[in-house]
Amino acid sequence: MSLFKEWNELINNQTDDTFEAFWKEYAGTEQRIYQKILAIYPEHLKGTFDELVKEFDANKVIFMGFMDGINSSLKKENDLESVTEDTALDFDIDYEKLFFNMLKADADYLYTLQEWENVLTVDKMKEIVKDYNRSKIVHVEKKPGRNEPCPCGSGKKYKNCCGKNA
Repeated sequence: MSLFKEWNELINNQTDDTFEAFWKEYAGTEQRIYQKILAIYPEHLKGTFDELVKEFDANKVIFMGFMDGINSSLKKENDLESVTEDTALDFDIDYEKLFFNMLKADADYLYTLQEWENVLTVDKMKEIVKDYNRSKIVHVEKKPGRNEPCPCGSGKKYKNCCGKNA
């Protein structure tokens, strides 16, 4: 079974009894990795999957979960299904996208890391937060008035067509 499939099984089979311990291990591992990634900026985190698991004293399946989480923030995503212990990895990160994605995941334990100060300016972080907040705004289409033409295209007034039972 691939490491990615093992990760999906682990995450999808959590119970109320196991979730807290799982989350503590996952979040702790993720935080250690991101602290290093941000501290070595602008260098990339590199190594084989197995070397990086050892460097961060991580469970290999949890490390795959980290890879799943960061994948959409990489300049070139990894094919997670094909990753093995021997796969060479180079995390070429789009840091602005990573910060945005951390906001989106509500990962305050990550986007508030002090190490971000080495990577993005305070103004840039504020701009990304503003963009993120704007992205959450949902514009609801205005319901047509009773005497307006029905949006279904029937040619009838809304009140005599789709609005009849509304």
